[in-house]
Order: sequence, then C-alpha cells, then structure tokens
Amino acid sequence: MNILNYISGKFVEPESGEWLEDLSPATGEKIALIPKSNHHDINKAVDAARKALPAWSSLTNLDRASWLNKIADKLESKYEEIAELESKDTGKPISLAREVDAYRSVKNFRFFAEMIRDIGVEKYEMEDATNRVIYKPVGVGALITPWNLPLYLLSWKVAPAIGMGNTVVCKPSEMTPLTADLLMKTIDEIGLPKGVVNLVHGDGIGAGSPLVSHQDVSLVSFTGGTSTGSIVAKSASSSFKKLSLELGGKNSSIIFDDCDLENTVKGVVRSGFLNQGQVCLCGSRILVQEDIYDEFIDKFIIEVEAMKIGDPSDENTNLGALISPEHLSKVEEYIEIAKSEGGTILTGGYPSLSEKYKNGNWISPTVIADLDVDSRCSTEEIFGPVVTIHKFSTENEAIDIANNTRYGLAGSIWTSDLEKGNRVAESIHTGMIWINTWLHRDLRVPFGGVKDSGVGREGGKWSLSFFSEAMNICTKNK
Repeated sequence: MNILNYISGKFVEPESGEWLEDLSPATGEKIALIPKSNHHDINKAVDAARKALPAWSSLTNLDRASWLNKIADKLESKYEEIAELESKDTGKPISLAREVDAYRSVKNFRFFAEMIRDIGVEKYEMEDATNRVIYKPVGVGALITPWNLPLYLLSWKVAPAIGMGNTVVCKPSEMTPLTADLLMKTIDEIGLPKGVVNLVHGDGIGAGSPLVSHQDVSLVSFTGGTSTGSIVAKSASSSFKKLSLELGGKNSSIIFDDCDLENTVKGVVRSGFLNQGQVCLCGSRILVQEDIYDEFIDKFIIEVEAMKIGDPSDENTNLGALISPEHLSKVEEYIEIAKSEGGTILTGGYPSLSEKYKNGNWISPTVIADLDVDSRCSTEEIFGPVVTIHKFSTENEAIDIANNTRYGLAGSIWTSDLEKGNRVAESIHTGMIWINTWLHRDLRVPFGGVKDSGVGREGGKWSLSFFSEAMNICTKNK
C-alpha cells in the first residue's frame, strides 16, 4: 500500500514523487511505500497549520477537550487494528502492542482532555491589584516521534499540543508510519477542522530538518536519539523556538541483598528486555549487591532463557524482532565490543525460527558479565536486548556506578528497606526512579531526563505548560 501525507485535511502524495520503503522487521518484506517528503511538503503543511491557528486557538478549552475525546472514542473503536499495525510495523509482540501501545494511545487523549477541561482561573491577589494568569497557545508546533512506540508517543504530543490551542505538523519515523497514518485517518473521519493536525512522512534530512528550522514553527517536541536531538536543538535554537527533547538513556537497576528476590528477578527481566530492549527507560545495566550476586544471576538467566522469541503475531511471544538490519548490526557490534573488553556472555546468540523469518532482524536476549563499570557496553546506549551485570558492595558504590554515564533518564531500585530506597533514589542524577517496580506510570508526573537524556519535561501540567505561553494580566484596584 501507499501511505500518504496528510495536509490541510487531505491525503496527498509528496511533491517530489519519490517514495521510501517500509520493511517488516520480522520478515524483511516490504509492507508499504511512504512519501520521501522535502521542504516543499513541509512548507505546505506549516502553512496549513498557520492558517488554521486563529480559529482553532479561539475555541474554548471545553471545546478542544471535546475534540480530544472524539479522537479517543474513534481510536478506541480501532483498538485491535492499532495493535496489529504496530506489531507488524515495529516487530514487537502483539500482546505488548495491545497492552501498551493501543491502550496508551487512547488513554493519552482522554487524560489530556480531562486536564484541559479542568484548567481553572489562576489569580494572585495583592493589596491594591489582582493578577490573573492565562495560558495562550504558542503557535505552530513540530512534533517528531521515534520508531519504538510510534502511536503511543505521537498521541502523547498531539493531545496536549492541540488541546492547548496550537496547531501541529507531525513527522513520525520513516520506519514505522502505519499507526501515524491510522491517526490521520481517525482525525479525518471525525471531521477535525482542516489544518489543525498535519503529518508529513520522510527522513530526517529531507523532512525533519526543514520542519524544525522553519521560520513559522514556534515549538519543537522531539523524542529520539541523543545525537539527533543535538542536531534538532541546533536547528531550532537560532530562532528561539520552545524546545522539548526526550533523548536516550543508560539506566541502572540497583538490586540490594534485602530485596524480594523472586519478584525482583521478574521485574528486572521486564525492565531489561521489554520491546526487545528498545525503550529509552529500559534498565540495561544491572547492579547487584555482592551477597546475592551469584544467586541472582542463576535465577535471572533461567527467567531470560524462558522468554519465547518469534512470530510477533503469536499471543504467546515475549520478544519480537529488532527494528532494522542496521540496528541489528549495531547491537551485534556492541556484543563484539563487550567480548573485546573482557565480558563474559552468560546467555545470547540467535533464535531458531522458521524459514519465514530468515530475513528478519533477530537476536536472542543477551546477558554480559565481568565488564568494568566504565566500559563502553556499560556506559553507552545500545538500545537492544543486551544487559550488563555488575557487582557492588555498598550503597555509595551503587550510587557512584549508577551516576557514571553521560545519561540521566530513569532507573529502578529493589529493596525491602524503603527508607534506603528513597535515600538512594534521591542521590541518582536522573529524571525518574522507580522503587520495587518499573514503568509504573502516572501520567500526571513529569517525564524527562537530565544530562544527555534531554531538556525539559512533559506529562501532566508540564505538558500543558510546554505547549502554552503563560501570560500575566495585572489589574489595579480602584
């Protein structure tokens, strides 16, 4: 099939007439063709968003919240279609696509509809004056999303952006276009005013770069790799656009010897390998207190090797394929680097699959021990089903190891001593920490990282703040 751009309420082909192939991660087969858009397509999309802005921003919060709920209702009727398309496009298990991607895509629109509907009057009284704070739209937003959680993260940005009165141009990953297209069809079906949401497919050079640098774009929300985020920041900075960057991570799972070992093993396996380790929040470096190190490893390897790898459409599959041949090569290269650094491969290799999957991007979950905590594989983001395991003795040593990377996005701590858990959490240089759980999300809390993991926060009131400009009106009393 041919996927089209969505500009000013119409599905249109790229100006260039050029197309990119969308390939199945599981089989290598061609799924679709997508536009290889360029600056001409971006100009049309931004112009459509700019023209739609006055009428859309003049609506009340209640009106815009109602539109978000309409989108959620229509998406919910396509729940299984979302899961199937996401599994097909990303190579992730259908059960994960259903429980995470489809669920959160609907939830995001409902959540922000409720938040925007509940925005109240904000006043600050002085002895002789009243200050009233209102929140105005920023303008046209550029929303750029990655391939690992395509609709999940697109809806996370679109909902608060248009809910606060902005209009947007979206640029999804060229590797996972299917559910972005589904969202545009959904928006079209409910009759959202044309130009409020536009979408342009393409690669970073042809479409992404001219979008973030466009003179009529007022804000940029980007989720993706740290190196690309740096380029985005440079492109956006010269014109002083509002900027939110959610970038990479190299997150530690810290396991103390007083933890509930059975539950900890299951939780740490999940945090290390969910979505084939292709989640920025994954705990890819596992720090284990020395007294339980051997016991933990024995139980951990058993749990890892019990995961079923294969057909993403099989309800019993736990791990699917990696996103692309290039990404598979990157992961394989890091495993070779680990060997050269003195690492011991405790489990790994390649799964034995049917002929159908011979051209897919497959690798088994890999666990590496005996690496130095400063080694490349322990400190650099691999973004695949690879974890390193390290031994520590004291609380302070665990903190030092957790903090010795350029990233600071997330992490988890596993202990029965909650006072210790919170004390350690406050000492980690990161944006998020879970204690005795992982990826347990409350959408009201801030999401984002420090250091090379990003700039700014989204989620709850932080999203509403980013996608708006606060204005104070001071009225002198008589």
